[in-house]
Amino acid sequence: MGVFTSSDEYICLIPPARLFKALVLDSHNLIPKIMPQAVKSIEIIHGDGKVAGSIKQINVVQGIQLRSAKIRVDEIDEEKYVYNHSLIEGEALMEKLECISYEVQFQPTPEGGSKNKMISKYHTKGDIELNEAIKEEIKVRKDRALIMYKAVEAYLIQNPEAYA
Repeated sequence: MGVFTSSDEYICLIPPARLFKALVLDSHNLIPKIMPQAVKSIEIIHGDGKVAGSIKQINVVQGIQLRSAKIRVDEIDEEKYVYNHSLIEGEALMEKLECISYEVQFQPTPEGGSKNKMISKYHTKGDIELNEAIKEEIKVRKDRALIMYKAVEAYLIQNPEAYA
């Protein structure tokens, strides 16, 4: 099994505590509400969603390439704003990946917002190597995740009392 790693950084106007509450702790309620065109529901199917070992199922709207995905919570640290999770089941694995693990950290910026760092690790099945087509598909999916971040940021800007 090989591992392909990528990292991204995103600067946000929202402080880490609010963003963490909205994007991590209450994502199962917020994301379907603000992105109904993409996400039908997020169900917590094991645990409470706030502790390691919890499993969430994301159900997407029909017509989108993916139908659903299962995510396992690997670590949540509400004091350091760290959220590590793994995609363990779903079409996003593209039959070539065992899982995708994500390490996410929200850090405060001097301006009062946050710098959000994400390290993604794509664990391949067997000796499969990620070719350019697969890497392009990964980029498309990362771009979709950024759309979700921006949607949450916009919602929090428009609703300053939410998750305060």
